[in-house]
Amino acid sequence: MYYTQEQIDRANQADLVLFLQSQGEPLERAGQEYRWKRHDSLTVRGNKWYRHSQSKGGGPIDFVMEFFGKSFTEAVELLTGEKGAAPPPDRPSSAPLSDFRLPPRSPDNRTARNYLTAARRIDEDVTGFFFASGDIYEDAAHHNAVFVGRDEDGIPRYAHSKGTAGNFRLDVKGSDKAFNFCYRGEGERVFVFEAPVDLLSFLCLFKKDWQKQSYLSLGGVGEKALLRFLSDRPNIKTVYLCLDSDEAGNDACSRLVKLMPEGYTVHRLIPLFKDWNEVLQHRAEITDGKYLREAVYGLKEPPQEETVEIIRMSEVDTQTVEWLCPFVLYVGKKKLVKRKEFEKFISDNIEI
Repeated sequence: MYYTQEQIDRANQADLVLFLQSQGEPLERAGQEYRWKRHDSLTVRGNKWYRHSQSKGGGPIDFVMEFFGKSFTEAVELLTGEKGAAPPPDRPSSAPLSDFRLPPRSPDNRTARNYLTAARRIDEDVTGFFFASGDIYEDAAHHNAVFVGRDEDGIPRYAHSKGTAGNFRLDVKGSDKAFNFCYRGEGERVFVFEAPVDLLSFLCLFKKDWQKQSYLSLGGVGEKALLRFLSDRPNIKTVYLCLDSDEAGNDACSRLVKLMPEGYTVHRLIPLFKDWNEVLQHRAEITDGKYLREAVYGLKEPPQEETVEIIRMSEVDTQTVEWLCPFVLYVGKKKLVKRKEFEKFISDNIEI
């Protein structure tokens, strides 16, 4: 859908206090600002927001995209209450590349490398792969780690800057969130994360033959990058949602499943701690190698309210999946059972 610049400007002038109140969100007065109780480090004032825990802020459109998981056009519609029109014939279908520029590169990547390997505990062979491809580098001005997202032709369309000291993080101006940081493998599986650091951490935890599969960072919890990735990669058959183990991650997974096109098998992998980097940080303490708290197979539920799709164990063959040990996939006939039976089945038969 197409929105005029006037409509976009009007959306970005929306009062965020009134918007959140209209959505039934709890707010608390804090001087001249309001604190959003759902994210207590986030304050809003007029048409501006700021998340103090991450030193990150902006205007209404990126606020709705970031915290309500909307695409750009959906955010404009929600803020203005106006429907977009079909784009004029002379308007290109994708964002112009001229609006986007990668930050200048530092002569070396020493600071960014040290941040990822020492502070974040990412293995050097994993970081080295992405530094060599140019998908991670250090910017010259601030020595931030820059994570680059490319389109199918390899052209940079997105970049995210993460401070190597402190909590700074920001998408580079003109970035198209449809082309987020990722790795495109030839396999039929894609693993989806909130942030690049979690993606890299997961590769360290499940390293065997990782380059055969695909991995995608959403740059938050929005669906734009995932839907574009699936559209561009028709070979993908199975989606593993690997979002954070918190309220935002849980809500996002539930929403993403509903938005998923037909024909995909969707699973949820829940990290042992809040996110995958936290699991990696504690890797040495996890002696049994069980980095997952839970794996929910067949996340898409059938229409019946109290039934879940499951496999009858007496009718199946088992096959060890070496690239993601210690998982076992069960392949065979399916049956609908009550939810309590499903939970007991998971508890008794699935070893993670």
